Amino acid sequence: MTDTPYEDGRAGIDAGLVRRLLAAQFPQWSDLPVRPVEVDGWDNRTYRLGNEMTVRLPTAAGYAPAIDKEHRWLPVLAPCLPVEIPIPLAKGTPGEGYPFDWSVRRWLDGRLARRERIPDLPAFAADLAGFIRALQRVDATGGPAAGAHSWYRGAALTHYDDETRRCLAALDGRVDTRRASAVWDAALKAEWKGAPVWFHGDVAVNNLLVRDGRLAAVIDFGTSGVGDPACDLVIAWTFFAGGSRETFRTAVGQDPATWARARGWALWKALLGLTAPDADDARIAADRRVVEEILADHESRSRMTE
Repeated sequence: MTDTPYEDGRAGIDAGLVRRLLAAQFPQWSDLPVRPVEVDGWDNRTYRLGNEMTVRLPTAAGYAPAIDKEHRWLPVLAPCLPVEIPIPLAKGTPGEGYPFDWSVRRWLDGRLARRERIPDLPAFAADLAGFIRALQRVDATGGPAAGAHSWYRGAALTHYDDETRRCLAALDGRVDTRRASAVWDAALKAEWKGAPVWFHGDVAVNNLLVRDGRLAAVIDFGTSGVGDPACDLVIAWTFFAGGSRETFRTAVGQDPATWARARGWALWKALLGLTAPDADDARIAADRRVVEEILADHESRSRMTE
């Protein structure tokens, strides 16, 4: 692959590029207005195309395989799920100096999940659990096995063992590394032994849309695949608390070993955030809270099994 300005994260990707790609490959849509979405991600840049569509462009080579994966599998998953998910309408190819495949999808109405937009958080937790359970029931035959394309979500936590232990060493004195190491060791010990199931890979508030306070859609299946579903439970600590967390835990089910691995996934992510050189005070506070709640949850569950 030759060097292009688009290989440097988000640089060079703008509405003008989208218009040029559409004119060259999908001229039937080239007269529609193109504008950035209100809240964008890092893995992909997304633009609203007219009123009914979006255009999604990966920002780097590591994110590009998701385009083919989603184009193949989202239409298979959609009829099986209780809420809307993105539906691909067309797949673009490299062009205009942009080196990756890209996609055109149907627009999904809704606002990003925020507590102030959700009057009944336990009901929302139950809805999300229902989505996860439905996703796990979809036939996984032939699905994309967890690996590099999913950033190892759905794969064994051992992939992130070295990184997690480096984070623990760097954070000694800032977090209780003895207790955190116990959580991590328990997660590694609780190996996945079930049949592979579908997982989303990034069940987080910026990928959940609400309408009238209820879960309406789940977006961004770029890290999806088939494997261990524990990674989809991280939101129990990153968003839910108290009654809503218990509602989610009960409604989504899963055995104690899966929850142990879920604590491992949540811990890895929070530790990574705490060691990030560009972390601001709000992010540090949020990640520190997640770590403390994971440690307390691990110890509480351990006492219940004694």
